[in-house]
Amino acid sequence: MSRDKRLTQRDVQTILGHAHLGTTADVYLVEEEEQVIARVQEYLADREERAKRPAPSAAAAGYEASDLAVLFGGGQS
Repeated sequence: MSRDKRLTQRDVQTILGHAHLGTTADVYLVEEEEQVIARVQEYLADREERAKRPAPSAAAAGYEASDLAVLFGGGQS
């Protein structure tokens, strides 16, 4: 149960009847070091990939440049 993504740690705590979440975490949520390393590597790779992408323009986000100018002190055009 503790590895099922559909259940939270709190869910598992309640099901097992633990008074403290720390008990659940200490006993049942221990992960293999390889799993932790793989997740961190995936996170870092994804973060690096996102950093390479250009930021979306205001027009792509659905805002008119003139509206943004008014909102952010650029005056009306």
